[in-house]
Amino acid sequence: MESVRTTWAPRALSLLRIVAGLLFVEHGLAKVFGFPAGPGLFHLPPLFMAAGLIEFVGGTLLVLGLFTRAAAFVMSGEMAIAYFSMDLPRSFLPLANHGEAVILYCFTFLYIAAAGGGAWTVDARL
Repeated sequence: MESVRTTWAPRALSLLRIVAGLLFVEHGLAKVFGFPAGPGLFHLPPLFMAAGLIEFVGGTLLVLGLFTRAAAFVMSGEMAIAYFSMDLPRSFLPLANHGEAVILYCFTFLYIAAAGGGAWTVDARL
C-alpha cells in the first residue's frame, strides 16, 4: 500500500495543480479577453484587470508546472486579498458571502506553493 501512495500522491498533486490552473486560466481569460464570457479588455477597473492578468498568467504557469511555487504563492495571496476585500464585507460566514470558492482556491494554491507541483512539471524537467 505504501508503494501505491508514494507512486500516486505526486501524480494526484499534479492533477490538482493542472485542474486548478485551468480553472484559473478561464477566470483570467474572461476578465482580460471576455472569453468564454465576461467583460473583456478595457471594460474593468484596473484592479480587476490586474487580477485577470494574475489569473491568466499564473494559471498558465501552474498548468505547465513552470515557476510553480512562486505562481501558486502569488495566486494564493490574490485570493486572500479578494476574500477580505470583496466577500468578507458582505458577511462573516462564507456560505452567506459566497466566498467558498475563493477560500478553496486560496488554500489549494497555498498547499501547492508549499508542496510543489507534483510529478509532472516543467520545473522538474529543468
